[in-house]
Amino acid sequence: MDPVFLLLLLGGSGLLMANGHQQRQRIALLAHHLGPLQIEKLMETVTQGYLRALGESDPARQAQIFAVLEGSEAQLATQFAQLARDFAAVPAAQARASTLAFSLPWASTLLPHASFDMRKLLAVHANGIARALRTDAARSPRDRAFLISAELFLMQHSCHWFCKSRAVASARMLTRHHTPHAQLVASVSPETRSAYRALTGS
Repeated sequence: MDPVFLLLLLGGSGLLMANGHQQRQRIALLAHHLGPLQIEKLMETVTQGYLRALGESDPARQAQIFAVLEGSEAQLATQFAQLARDFAAVPAAQARASTLAFSLPWASTLLPHASFDMRKLLAVHANGIARALRTDAARSPRDRAFLISAELFLMQHSCHWFCKSRAVASARMLTRHHTPHAQLVASVSPETRSAYRALTGS
């Protein structure tokens, strides 16, 4: 075998192993903080409830479903605020992730200008979710449901981005929710969008 090819093969394998190790570390870190909470379950309850409500032709029945969801919405806001507070204690080096499209080992260390702080990003999402959940008489139930869903899905995108990469997170959004990343960013509140773009550059 060509020695140069062998060196490239070994080097590539080493980079893949290092990259996988770092991804597992970030996944374990986020899972550790999510473990005591029920954020995923509450997200599913709320978003599926919105779909049921918006599918109702009877306004009274629709209002009833939205009213039932208020308890889960409040729990979700409380628990996500708790996650943001807890994650704020994570050391800075462990909280950073690359803004490059694809994951590379040590990218956030070697290219600090091309990285974001997950502690700050979770705080942005916590504030955005809480803001969207507040009752807004000027916003229709349909528009409120779409705004809250966008805030939740963008937060989910950020979690996948932190654990894997921007490309993987965007692919998962398309697969699970049939929504491009750009559409999510455009659909959240102006406050969330501005803070999110300032941190991630996207």
